[in-house]
Amino acid sequence: MFWRSVALAALALCAMLIGERYVRDFLYRADEPRPVTVRAELDVDEKRTTALFAAIAPSVVSIQTMSGTNPFGSEEGGGAGSGFIWDRAGHIVTNHHVIQNARRVQVVLNDGQTLPARLIGSAPWTDLAVLKIDSTLASLRPIQVGSSGDLLVGQTVFAIGNPFGLSQTLTQGIVSALGRRLPTEAGREIANVIQTDAAINPGNSGGPLVDSAGRLVGVNTAILSPAGASAGVGFAIPVDTVNRIVAELIRTGRAPLPGIGIAMLPEEMAARAGIRGIVIRDVRPGGAAQRAGLQGLGPNGALGDVIVAVNGRPVNLLSDLTSELERVGIGNALTLSVIRDGRMREVGLTIQDIAQ
Repeated sequence: MFWRSVALAALALCAMLIGERYVRDFLYRADEPRPVTVRAELDVDEKRTTALFAAIAPSVVSIQTMSGTNPFGSEEGGGAGSGFIWDRAGHIVTNHHVIQNARRVQVVLNDGQTLPARLIGSAPWTDLAVLKIDSTLASLRPIQVGSSGDLLVGQTVFAIGNPFGLSQTLTQGIVSALGRRLPTEAGREIANVIQTDAAINPGNSGGPLVDSAGRLVGVNTAILSPAGASAGVGFAIPVDTVNRIVAELIRTGRAPLPGIGIAMLPEEMAARAGIRGIVIRDVRPGGAAQRAGLQGLGPNGALGDVIVAVNGRPVNLLSDLTSELERVGIGNALTLSVIRDGRMREVGLTIQDIAQ
């Protein structure tokens, strides 16, 4: 302690004699690299996260699309998204909206290899699509598939993709909510959608949402943001739906869509009118609903049939109806409880495939 005091006093004296700036320069020289401070090992959570990324990243791909050519013959109008390797046969899963209207699609693998891809099939009503690359040209690592039926709010999840073209980006969050409904361009709703606060941005579409075990639990597909960037509200198609639809697309190139051949009045319009149930706007010619005698809106918007129950189960929303149609299945019979002119009646019909 004594010698330390002596040293400080000496430095103070030097500062007075030769100037404070020179002493400071002597003590804090910047013309050499700073010594590196050795850190301890990564903590348990960091080790788990880095190991998870190392295991999943080889299964994640970038999707690049070209939609047209300019007058000089060069391709333009391209887009980008994410996807993941489904199997060693070379099937790649992504969102339908990522490849929609594309004239040419290519897949960029984790190692930078770029391969042409062809469309096997898509299901716009679930916003899913399957591509195929030549599996003999690369070593493929399929993603591990989990389950979404047993997810819990609060579980840790990770999104991996290519936001804004920045490849192999990892973000972490939790399952913020379950059972969300997500409208699609096909006029349907995806049921049981996963909501997460893991950052999802443009370019993440089609990429995997995985759990802490590295298993696929969803396909990132949309965000809710006025600015178009992550606001902590992202949505993923549940893997239980993905597993079923992808298998159909690989097997037949299409995914059957159970329906009865109706178009419904928007739910908000029915609610404003104080109507509970599904208001039929019109019926498809030759469809199951028309054959069963169901009616849509009449002249001057006169109310037609309102579906209030399916097989005895009350329905108020489109998702209630579609969930029951999927549960019963194409080719099977069901009974609708319908109100017309204030009177309830039962109508039997058979579910049909309405996929285009």
